[in-house]
Amino acid sequence: MNPLYRNDTKGQYPPSWYAASTDIPPARPALRGDAQADVCVIGAGFTGLSAALHLARAGLDVVVLDAHRVGFGASGRNGGQVGSGYNMSQRDLEKRCGTGNARLLWELAEEAKADIRENCQTLAPDARFTPGVAHGFYTRSEADSHARDAAHLADTYGYDQIETLSPDAMRAIVKTPLYQGGELDMGAGHIHPLRYVFGLARAAEAAGARIFEGSEVHHIAHGDPAHVRTGAGQVRANHVVIAGNGYLPNIERKIAARVMPINSFICATEPLGDRAAEVLARDIAVADSKFVVNYYRMSEDKRFLFGGRESYSIGYPGDIQTALVHRMVTLFPQLAGVKIDHVWGGTLGITMPRLPAVQRIAPNVISAGGFSGHGVALSGLAGKVMAEAVRGQADRFDTLGTLKVPNFPGGAAFRAPLLTLAMTWYALRDRIGL
Repeated sequence: MNPLYRNDTKGQYPPSWYAASTDIPPARPALRGDAQADVCVIGAGFTGLSAALHLARAGLDVVVLDAHRVGFGASGRNGGQVGSGYNMSQRDLEKRCGTGNARLLWELAEEAKADIRENCQTLAPDARFTPGVAHGFYTRSEADSHARDAAHLADTYGYDQIETLSPDAMRAIVKTPLYQGGELDMGAGHIHPLRYVFGLARAAEAAGARIFEGSEVHHIAHGDPAHVRTGAGQVRANHVVIAGNGYLPNIERKIAARVMPINSFICATEPLGDRAAEVLARDIAVADSKFVVNYYRMSEDKRFLFGGRESYSIGYPGDIQTALVHRMVTLFPQLAGVKIDHVWGGTLGITMPRLPAVQRIAPNVISAGGFSGHGVALSGLAGKVMAEAVRGQADRFDTLGTLKVPNFPGGAAFRAPLLTLAMTWYALRDRIGL
């Protein structure tokens, strides 16, 4: 089933706290008939809008196509965590890519966070960039390993923003008895993602980009120019940027073979008021070391936003809330019985090594996706770097390409069943504490 529609109603934002706390702009028109552009961008999320913004500011004529609405996909419904680095330690990246490329990759990831901070000041102040992301560890061995990673970042890269926390220090901030240590990264942060993506869209349009909503791309005819076809029109473009990530239909085999869509879910409690301090003592975001990760933070109105419970089936479970709340209350027994006001799901893209898949599909067609839980920062950076590549400056695009993301075994046809088997095993390991 098409990932664009398997869990959502066309053009309707999910019932998230983000949508409830945002002024939703009027729908933009769909593409009708033929259009021409220097660049056609597929997907109006963080990646596509970042690419469109930088290209339009450089004077190129840009058309953006989205099957639903701006920020409809993962960009508008994610956990909002602006993390440091990649979903792999920097020491492991050095082994994978070499020390030189690993340093370049780190610098790109740092730039990604800096871009979000700047954009939140200039384009989307209501997105409220707030510093601080903590990581909770369930065993002392995990805590010790991450402490070594933090020391390596400080010694080798000069990154001194991570404080290693003892079990007592961690519990003083994150009020769960389960963590056996933690760390607090004040160079990372969290945002309201839907407000942020709306800010990117406004800026891209102000720079001259044309955004069409309700315009699903069903075929790309390669050539010079390429023809990007929707149900009611087509765009003839000199370049194509593909930025659909987990919501991209199977229109390019090379992308489908490397990027796998999975689902994750978030709930928002009623406003907790003074009770919020009984859960988090500081206004930070948190993720933990479960393979099926828990991630959470407080909203500006003191709701607890709790995410997790990944699903590897095509559709959402019939009941999202019960298992998600069980995970929340297991961590925070003090929240037993709290009222849940919002529950929603979304689809993200992951890859085999949990690193972004940045690739050239054809001489004038490029793509990025598979951010694997680090997309809030890295997706915008990927859009920026793809804009550079379109303009003939591909060095940084090629640096991201050194991540060398392989195909899933069996390609697109077998990625889902094989991944389901693997993730079921890792979820079992989480439950039994291996």
